[in-house]
Order: sequence, then structure tokens, then C-alpha cells
Amino acid sequence: MAEAVVSAVLPVLFENLTSAALKTIARYKGIDAEIKKLHRSLTLIQDVLADASRKEITSQSVKRWLNDLQHLAYDIDDVLDDLATDAMEREFTRDSETNSSKVRKLIPSCCINFPKNTKMLDKLDSINAKLQELLKEKADLGLIVIEEPRPRIENRRFQSSVFDPSAIVGRQAEKEALVQQLLQANEPSHQKFGVVPIFGMGGVGKTTLARLLYDDQRVKEHFELKGWVCISDDFDIFGRTKDILKSVGGELKKDLEDFNKLQEALRDYVRGKRFLLVLDDVWFERYTDWQNLVAPLCTCAPKSKIIITTRKDQLLRRLGYDPLNKQLECLSYDDALSLFALHALGIKSFDSHLSLKPHGEGIVKKCGRLPLALITLGTSLRTKEDEGSWKGVLESEIWNLPIEGEILPALRLSYHELSAPLKQVFAYCSLFPKDFQFDKEELVLLWMAEGFLHQSTQRCSTKEKLGREYFDELLSRSFFQYAPSNESLFVMHDLMNELATNVAGEFFVRLDIKAKKDIEEEMLEKYHHMSFVREEYVRYKKFEAYKRAKSLRTFLATSTGVVESWRAFYLSNKIVVDLLSELPLLRVLSLSKFKISEVPQSIGTLRHLRYLNLSQTRIKDLPENISNLYNLETLILFDCWSLAKLPKSFSKLKKLRHLDIKGTQCLDQLPLGIGELKSLQTLSKIIIGGKSGLEITKLKDLENLGGEVSIVDLDNVQNATDARVVRFPQKKLSKLKVVWSNLWDDSRNKMLEKDVLNELKPHNDKLIELEIRSYGGSEFPKWVGDSFFKDLKHVSLSSCKRCTSLPPVAQLQSLKELFIDDLGGVKIVGMEVLGTCRAFRSLEILSFKRMHGWEKWSINNGEDVFPCLKQLVIEVCPNLVEVTLKKINSLNVLKLKNCDCGVLRRLVTSSVTKLEIKIISGLNDVVWRGVIDHLGAVEELSINSCNEIRYLWESKAVASKVLVNLRGLYVRGCHNLVSLGDKDYDEDSNLQIASRRIDSIENLRVNTCSSITSIGAEGGGLKSLKILGCNKLLEREWRGQNNNRTCLENVDIRGWRNLKSIINLNCLVHLTRLSIRDCRGLESLPDNELPNLTSLKHLEIENCPRIDGCFPRQLWPPNLYSLRIGRLKKPISEWGSQNFPTSLVQLRLHGGGEYREVISSCSQFSNLLPSSLTSLELYNFEKLESFSMGLQRLRRLFFGNCPNLHKLSHPQHLTNSLRHLYFSGCPNMKDLPEELLPKLLSLRVFGNCPNLKERCIKGGSYGHLISHIPRINI
Repeated sequence: MAEAVVSAVLPVLFENLTSAALKTIARYKGIDAEIKKLHRSLTLIQDVLADASRKEITSQSVKRWLNDLQHLAYDIDDVLDDLATDAMEREFTRDSETNSSKVRKLIPSCCINFPKNTKMLDKLDSINAKLQELLKEKADLGLIVIEEPRPRIENRRFQSSVFDPSAIVGRQAEKEALVQQLLQANEPSHQKFGVVPIFGMGGVGKTTLARLLYDDQRVKEHFELKGWVCISDDFDIFGRTKDILKSVGGELKKDLEDFNKLQEALRDYVRGKRFLLVLDDVWFERYTDWQNLVAPLCTCAPKSKIIITTRKDQLLRRLGYDPLNKQLECLSYDDALSLFALHALGIKSFDSHLSLKPHGEGIVKKCGRLPLALITLGTSLRTKEDEGSWKGVLESEIWNLPIEGEILPALRLSYHELSAPLKQVFAYCSLFPKDFQFDKEELVLLWMAEGFLHQSTQRCSTKEKLGREYFDELLSRSFFQYAPSNESLFVMHDLMNELATNVAGEFFVRLDIKAKKDIEEEMLEKYHHMSFVREEYVRYKKFEAYKRAKSLRTFLATSTGVVESWRAFYLSNKIVVDLLSELPLLRVLSLSKFKISEVPQSIGTLRHLRYLNLSQTRIKDLPENISNLYNLETLILFDCWSLAKLPKSFSKLKKLRHLDIKGTQCLDQLPLGIGELKSLQTLSKIIIGGKSGLEITKLKDLENLGGEVSIVDLDNVQNATDARVVRFPQKKLSKLKVVWSNLWDDSRNKMLEKDVLNELKPHNDKLIELEIRSYGGSEFPKWVGDSFFKDLKHVSLSSCKRCTSLPPVAQLQSLKELFIDDLGGVKIVGMEVLGTCRAFRSLEILSFKRMHGWEKWSINNGEDVFPCLKQLVIEVCPNLVEVTLKKINSLNVLKLKNCDCGVLRRLVTSSVTKLEIKIISGLNDVVWRGVIDHLGAVEELSINSCNEIRYLWESKAVASKVLVNLRGLYVRGCHNLVSLGDKDYDEDSNLQIASRRIDSIENLRVNTCSSITSIGAEGGGLKSLKILGCNKLLEREWRGQNNNRTCLENVDIRGWRNLKSIINLNCLVHLTRLSIRDCRGLESLPDNELPNLTSLKHLEIENCPRIDGCFPRQLWPPNLYSLRIGRLKKPISEWGSQNFPTSLVQLRLHGGGEYREVISSCSQFSNLLPSSLTSLELYNFEKLESFSMGLQRLRRLFFGNCPNLHKLSHPQHLTNSLRHLYFSGCPNMKDLPEELLPKLLSLRVFGNCPNLKERCIKGGSYGHLISHIPRINI
């Protein structure tokens, strides 16, 4: 590695040493003699690098010499970068000089005797002295000058592509055997899913075989859901469960940050569905980890399967498999030779290269017939057809080196065959954790910032293009692979990650979540690149030692697994303020996704910085001195929702190439000088006008602009000629969004806006997404919908209120998503949209919203229209009454809101599996009877605010005929709905309840249906029941059916006025969550039955003021995990000891209600709170004055509306465990125990807490004591 970096860096150093700018600044500082000496010494060292590269394989002395040389190369690069930055700064200063200094500027700098820069001189003297030592050691090590073949530009005969099954050699027999296992029901009768293990050593092809199975057409047709999740060795059950849910198609919502809710969401999503799940690269071996991971999957349909790929045998043994019988062996010799030939020669044999065959056979044997080794080493020989090169590989000394960890000699040899720049960028990838999903463009920007993309030739027009070529080269050699679950991203094989970590050596450090705490002082001084994995709370203590890592160039936050945009990460402000100012050589700084709100002034002193990523943070502005970062190339600020302004002197950032500011809603102006940044390739948001008055003509010099661009406030463009000078047709944009003002007055000029939009036509080669918003023309220019945009996949037209017709978007051959919103002038959607050829051939999602003027949808469609449409949405189109569209047989999801019932009748089709309707005018029982006949495939039915329906079906016969697949039924706000059951049901009798059931329903939610008296829809398969705010619902609806609800897992009852008692809980043996709230008529709860609910984990009983005064009576579910309770008839102060189970870790107590609590101190809680608690929330205890409990495991403590609370006594009981402390509505609370503060991860003070807020704000008496806490909300 050391030789690779030095070989890659030296050409850059030589170019910088000989640049005119450096020579000038060197004379200016009086150090030109030292610079020349440095150049001579480096030339002597460069001559022996080829010999050192060969000898470092076997000589530790040479390896150490190269390491020392690499450290010194970093130092030299830093010094030269300092000088170059000084030159730029001097140039800016000279440009800003006043007229009085013009005479001085006429004197050449070479004619002025400047005093020597002592500090810089000392640095150079030290470097030159070290170089002399290395030159002396060079002779001692016997390093000599040898002829090294001149590197040539490689023209690949072929490049690897997205996973291609035809490129797989062998494995056909293994694949067929495993396909049969997947298609057959061979799991034990008591198991819903079967396990198909693929066991073998690293690199044997387990993942490749799993991918063959996953993509097999028979397998695709057999399973309803499919998902692929990489597990890796850093097992995080919470993160991997999220990955599974997302992978199989579920939605990750904010409320799923609770692990139990997450498991429930996954359980509900797979319920009754046959799935195939690949768990790739499983490292954990504990059976309990397996049980916890797959527990939510047990609700699936029979014949579901889980494929496991693993190197570990212990888990397989626990699952009842003999690993030796399931082991994937290496390829046969013939298949191995064919695979090697395919990747080395492009064909599967040596018939046309017989002279190379003996060498190839020898290499195959040394690779041990291992596919990864064969592929990687084979690709390294693609362009080498001379026998000497092949013989050199076969006889390399690397084969004889001792194996380190699981790094195969073949992989190390493949790395050795890389060019120096490729070795350098590959080693950089050691900063990313195993199974990290790489974004190609993002990685290229990081490489560029580190100085790895040196354009020594004119082969690549830009650094970015060179970086993409490097990436593609590594991909073609299998150093990268396509991510199985997302082919726009990339992953590294575990063995490649280990190889990168190994060759990166002492220059790189990656802090995983479980990183060791003690770091040697000597190592800190050697680190140049550091990354760390984001955690929810990142403490200053983790990085405190890195203040001494003065040579650090990289401070990079990374992640493992799926990271949702809404997920919060918190970073101690001391890291931002105190640590970063101690790292003056930083070139890469990424703090994305952390909820930091301020950027310190010190960031403007990081003069070497090239890459700054503050995306998805809460910053409001950037310090003005950020414009002093003359080297800055990439500034990423997307989704900084609070960002309101950029520095005024932005124009000083002459080297800036990428500015990503999309998703910055509060940013309403750009600095005037933005158009002077001629190197800009990315400017994702352009604001015309605004407070700065930026004119579109100022952007004419941004010739390299591409990628994603959003142009807002286009109404400030005065004439189309101004837009023309920007030359948008030459811009190769991938995404274009154009936005005018949403003010509609007489100042809007239809023709001008059409002419402007016409000038904004982008180049048609690259455009993937197009969005037009608030356009004021009466029609769209011809280019909108032009079939020449062959890659356009997403089109959105919104608030174009004056348009009277839609553009002919039907001829866009790649269009998958079309969104039309608020085009009130359109009355007819017809043939003008379709064109003459096959229409909407790829469209999958079509949405019309707020089309108030739309009256007719008339398309004489045959089989050539909407052949792929899966989802159709029509919302707030009240005047649409005529639809002549034929049935769309591919349609799966239909969502209608505020439409006429005729639209529903015309569009509903027997292929629909999800139907959502809301406010459908004219939808009465008669019309609904006609609709229900088409719902045979519907699995999820949602009906909202349809007030003319009284019954959902006429009879059980109708329901059992057409609603056979219904699993989820959700009814809300249907105020005339009397019953979900049949019309002829006798409301005074319980005898007919069983006849009205639909056995397929698993999820039932009835919300705010004020007239409903009877449900009666659910059968014996019901898993989740939610009844919210149904005041007239009869009590017998609970009593009469519990014997049929044995499968219930989740019950949520709120505001059921007629419910007086809950009985027969004993029948609910599978119940995991029970919530009863705001049932003011409830008088009795059979707490004697609670101990029988062994599956119940979450219990909530709140605001039921009439409940039996004897409740609670120390009777609880034995495995209860969380309890929320209070505002009952019996005050908490009278409960006494409750004998809670030891499984209880989360407790929320609500005081108040009709019976005032008299608890004033925690002594009255002493017998109530179990020692097992990790989270305690206390609400509405108005007389509580102090809190002190010996809860040794408590991590989270919350006080809400406790107006007399003023102190936490004896905090030593909480010091070791408490990490999260919250106060709300505690006006007398002002003192925080200082013993608690050092270990806190979060402190939140909100609501009416004036005294505490004053002390915790910046500059308050607690400010310095809490500055280390990652999350502070005051």
C-alpha cells in the first residue's frame, strides 16, 4: 500500500513543485532554494520505487521504509497545499487592493526582497532532513533503479455489467436442487417457513448462488413477497429488522423507532403472505438472535422460505442442519478453468490461447478453484496476453506469503496487479464498514477531495470522469459488486473489505460502534483518514483522544444498513466546536444526518478542506468566513430545512464544483456571485430574483452544469432571451424542476412564461425526472412530452392553473410515474395525450389530484393503453362524471377521494387488491352493491367519510362470494353506517352474529362512525382490532364474540361509551398489545384473567374513571414489557405494592383525572416501582416535590406537568445508569444534580420550565456542564 500511495502522489507533488504559482509564492516567502532541494530528493526516491514495490512483499524493512516515506509524502503534500492556498489568498487580496496600491502592483514580485518565512522554512528543513535519511536508508536496503514498463491505458475487451446469470460457470446442479427445495413444502408442519442454508467458505460463491435462486423465474412466480438483507458480522437486530421490512416492500414510518412496534409492523405486513427472504452473510451464531430476528415472520403463509448464506456452522447445527451436508464446495477443476478463462480472455476456453493455458492451469490450482479468487485474478489479466505477464503471476512470491486472517493470496495478488492510483482509491474504501452500500458519485467526490484523481493525461476531461473510470475498473475486476437489493448501489465482498483494511495499514482508522476505547498515542500521530459509524447518540468522549491526531485529513460519518431520512442522530456539540478546530489539515468533513444546529466560526480556518457535507442537519446558516475555504470543491447541504442564507462572499469559492442545496425550503435567495463560480457542475437549486436580485443571465458562464437542477421563482425572468443565454439545451441534466410563483394575478404573462419554459428545454440524452410547477401558460411547449426524451421516467405537472390541455406524455417510452395536480383549466383528458403509437407502455403509477374543472376522461383504449399500470389515484376531482376508459386489468391499487360514484364504478376492476375511497358522492347502498361484485381480489379496503352507506354488504352470501381475500378493513367517519354486517340483521338479537363474519379479515379498524351499533365482520382469523370513537356501538359486540377471537394479537379500544365491562380475556391467548383509553363508562376489568395472558407485552389503561375501585390488585401479565396506566377511579397513591413482573422495563404513570393524586414524594412510590425499570414517565403529579429512587437500571426519566417538582434527591442512585432526562411543565424545577450530567446522552427541557431553561441555555450556569451532551432541546 505504501508504495502505491507514494507512486500515486509523487506525480502530483512534482507537478505542484514546478507550477508557476508555487515558484512565485516560494520566492515571495524566500524558500525557493528549499523547494528545489525537495524536488531533487524526491526525484532520487522516485527512481527506486519500482524496486521497493517488489521487495516490500517479503521485506519488512522495505515496508517500514515505504511507510515512513508515505508519511513524509503526506507532510510534503500538506506543505505544498499550504503554499498553494497562500498563493490563492494573496491573489484574492491583490484583487481587492485599492487604487492607491496600483503602483506597487506594477513591480514584479521577483524584484522585491521579501523576508524569509521562518515557520515554513523550518518545516521544509525538517522534511528535507528526513528525506536525506530515507535516501541513506535506500542505499542500505539495496534499492536500485530498475526499468519499469511504462503504464499504458488499458482498453478492456469487456466490462462487467449488472448481474448476468449467463456469466456463471458451474453451479447448475446446486441451483436446481435448491430451487426444488424452495418450491416444495418440506418444512415441519408446525413451521410456517422453511430454511434453505447455503454454507461454505468465503469467496466460494454463496451469494452468487443465492442470487441465481432469487432471480429464477419459477421462484419469482412462486412467492408473493421477496426480500434480500445483508446481515454482516456487526449484528444489530433493530437495524436488520428494519432492513427486512423495507426489503419485502413494507413502509418504514417514524413511529417504528420502538423495536416492539417495528416487529409488529413486520409481522402484520407478512401476515398471510408467502415470502422468500435471503439473509446474506449471516455471522451471528446464537440461537436466541435467530429466534428474535425471525419471530415476526411466523405470521406468513405456509411454504415461505428463508435462504441463509453463512460461513458459520454453529447456527445451522442449532437449526437442525448438518453443515457438512449443506456445504457449497469449490468449483470442479474444469468449471474453475472455464471461469478463469472467461474473465481473463472473454471466452470459456484456452483454445485460441494455447500458449497461456499451462500458466492458466497453474493459477487455477493455486486459487484453490475458489470463484472469487478466479474472477478477481482473471480480470487482472484481461489485457495481458504475453506469456511473461502470466508467468509472473503464477510465480509471484505473494503465493508463498503467510495468510493473514481470511485474505486469500489470489486477492492480494489481484490488488498487487492494480495500478498505483487504483490501489490508492481501493484502500480508501477501508473507511466504510462491511456491507456498506456505496453510491458511485458520492465516492468519486470523496476520492477527488483526497487528491486521488490526478489528471496526468487528457484522457478524461474532468476529475469526476476519471473517478468514474477508476470505479468502473474496480467494478470490472470484482473489487466492487452490484448491491443485490438495489442495482444503483454497490457493495464490497467481505473478503475485499478485509483486504482493503489490511492494505490501508496505519494510515486509516475506522471506528465501528464497538470500537476499542484505548488508542496508542503513537498511532494517533500516524492516522491520516478516520471514519466512524453513526449512532443515535455520539459522545465527545469517543473522540477526545483524536485532538492529538494533528495529521488527520478525513473525518467521515458513515452508516450501516438502511438509514431513513427521518431518523435522528445526535452529535455532541463539543465535537463540532472543540475537536474540529484541532484538526487543521482536514480535507474531508462529513457530519451529515446529525441534528446539529450551528456551524462554528472555526470551520473557516480549515483551509485545506475540499469536501464539506452538512446535509440533513438543522443548521440555519453558514459562517461568513466559510468563503475563506479557497480549496473547497464540494459543499453538500441538501435537506437542510432550516437553512435560510448562504454567505455573501460566496464568489470567493472559485474551486467549488458541486453545491447541492435541494430540499432547503427556507433558502429564498442565492448570493449574487454564484454565477462567477465557473467550475460548478452541480447547482441543484437556482433561485431567480429574491432579496439578492439574482438574474438568470448571471448563470450563463456555468457551462458545466448538469445533474439535478431546480429553478424557482421563474416569474422574475423578464424575457425569454435572458433564459436563452444560459443554453439549457446543452445542459445534460438528469432531473429538472421549474417553478413559478403561486400568486395568480394580472402581472402573469402567458406567452412570456411559455417562451421561457421553451428555452429551458434540457438535453434529451440524460433527463430522467421532470417537474413543472405553477407554470402560467395556457399550453405546454412541444418539448414537454417529446418522445425524444427516451429515458424520462417521472413527470409531475402541478398548479399549472391556466393550462387547458395536457402534453402528449403517453409517448414517453420509459415513463413510469405521472403526477397531475391542480390543473383546474383542463376539462377533458382524451386522445391528445395519447399520440398515435402505443400509449403509456411503461407507466406504473398515474395520479390526478385537485382537477376541479375536469369533466371527462375519454380514451378509446384497447390493449395498447396502460398495459403496465399498477396504481391509479384520483383525488378532489368533483366534476369528473364521464369516464369511458376500459377496465385496466393490470391495476392493483385504486385510490379515489372526493369524486363522483360513477368514477368508482367505471374504474374498479377485479384485479384491484387495494381500494381506498373517501368522500364519494352518490355512493349509497345500491351503488355499493354494484361495486362490491368487483372486489374478489381486494385484500385491503379503506372507506372514509362515505355517509350514504348504511351496510357494507347485503348478506353473508354476497360477502362470502366476493370478499374472499379481504384481510384489512378500515372504516372511518361513515356517520350513517349502522353495521358492517348484513342489512337483514336483527339488532335485538345476538343469534346472527356468526352468520355475518368474514373469516379472512385479519385487521379491522372502525373509527368515528357515530351511528354504528354492530360490527360483526370479523371471523376467527382476526389479528388486530381497533375501535375508536364509536359512541353507539353496543356492548355485546365485545361480549358476544371473544370466543371467536382467539387469534387476536392487538386490541385498541378508545372512546367506546357503551362499553361497561370487558370479559373473556382468557380466550385471547395470542394477545401481545392491549390498549383501553377514554372509555368513561367502563366499570370492570377482569384483572384476575390478566395473569393468563402470557403473550401480552404492552398494556395501556388510561382515563377510565369509573373502573372498579379494586383495580389494580397486583395481578399482571407475567411477561409484560411496558405499561401505561392512570386516571382511574383508584388513585395511584392508594395502589401500594403491585408485584409487577420482572420483565417490566417501561412504565408510564398518569396522575390527575377526576381523583387528584396526593403523592408529594417518591416514598409513596417506593412499593410500586419495580427495580427492573429502564424507562419511567410521570405525568400530572401536581403535588410531587422531589424524586429519589434506587432504580439501578433506569436509563430514561420523564416528568410532565409536575408543577411543584423542584429537585432530584440522592442522584447517586441514578448516576451509573441514567442517560436521558426530560422535563415538561415543571415551573419550579431549576436545579440539576451535577453528578448526573457527565453521562447523559440527552437532556430535554420544554413547556413551562422557565427556571431550568434559563440555566441550560447557552451562556447559562449549566451551559458548560451540559455542552458534551449529544442531544439538548431547550
